[in-house]
Amino acid sequence: MSTEHEPIILAEDLTKTFRDFWRRPKVQAVRGISFEVRPGEIFGLLGPNGSGKSTTLKLILGLLYPTRGRLRVLGRSPRDVKTKARLGYLPEESYLYPYLTPEETLNFYGDLFDLAAGEKRERLEQLLDMTGLRHARRRPVGEFSKGMARRIGLAQALINDPDLVVLDEPTSGLDPVGCRQVKDLLRALARRGKTVLLSSHLLADVEDVCDRIAILYNGQVQAMGSIHELLEEAERFRLTLPELTPEQVERLVRVVRELTGREPVIDHPRRNLEQYFLGVVAEAQKRTTEQSGVAPAESVAQYLAGPAPASLDERLQRLTVAEPAPGRSGPPPDAAPPARPPEQVRREADSKLDRLTRPHGPDAPPS
Repeated sequence: MSTEHEPIILAEDLTKTFRDFWRRPKVQAVRGISFEVRPGEIFGLLGPNGSGKSTTLKLILGLLYPTRGRLRVLGRSPRDVKTKARLGYLPEESYLYPYLTPEETLNFYGDLFDLAAGEKRERLEQLLDMTGLRHARRRPVGEFSKGMARRIGLAQALINDPDLVVLDEPTSGLDPVGCRQVKDLLRALARRGKTVLLSSHLLADVEDVCDRIAILYNGQVQAMGSIHELLEEAERFRLTLPELTPEQVERLVRVVRELTGREPVIDHPRRNLEQYFLGVVAEAQKRTTEQSGVAPAESVAQYLAGPAPASLDERLQRLTVAEPAPGRSGPPPDAAPPARPPEQVRREADSKLDRLTRPHGPDAPPS
């Protein structure tokens, strides 16, 4: 069992070699990389096409087996059923059933995680508000634009309130408003203690939200560290002053020139284009009464922004139920229900997870 002080993801000398039909090495996609992702951290995985990012994500998700090295996710093997139950994943392409509505899609994924009906309904409503798609809840997903489908993909990745969220190009297809909302959401998740692994080609988005990054090329880590450490130019300084008269600016330039022997560069600070764009759109939304696309999104879903989730042991303990007394349908209203032993609860929870993930159909192995 992992503890809160252990890394959420620990990779040591991780290697993946793809082989041909005759088991001959064909492509070495990941070449002995080592890194760790800490609890409550937003970690960015960057690199050009073919650098090994997607292969690394698939190894972490348990979709591929490493050829060599050690990989632990949430203190366990990434192929462990308990590990997968605590993951949320948004792939690079949103694979959704086109004839299902957003409401039906989230209901389907809620059932996969065996959520109680009331809890599933509450989370569904909050996620539709958070993604701005409440007005389109009964439209088939196949009619959605890429950006709207991306929002539903993000909602399904969060339906189980995961401890580790793995996002592959999460802002792909989103407009600037949607990008800002996703970045705000990631920060809210991190404040709550959740861990986010983010892969993206949009470097500005990564710079905005990531605490640390690793840059891959040719299957190897070329640089890794915090955004501040990697981007700060310690030998240069920037001085921001209140409004000055032209005479005061000239005097200041003269002093700096005398002290350094160099000509300083003077310009005016400005907002970035994202800030200006969001301001214009916010004003337009106030004047709009009918939405044709994505409606203004509400704040982060309450269950995602609330207190930090209980540990796995505490969650299992809460599964205890009262055993009805003979001749009665249940305990008296004021009686505290007797709890089953924790070992029994854990065995029943493991059995339920195994049933959810066991293959079905004529080719399934006998139980």
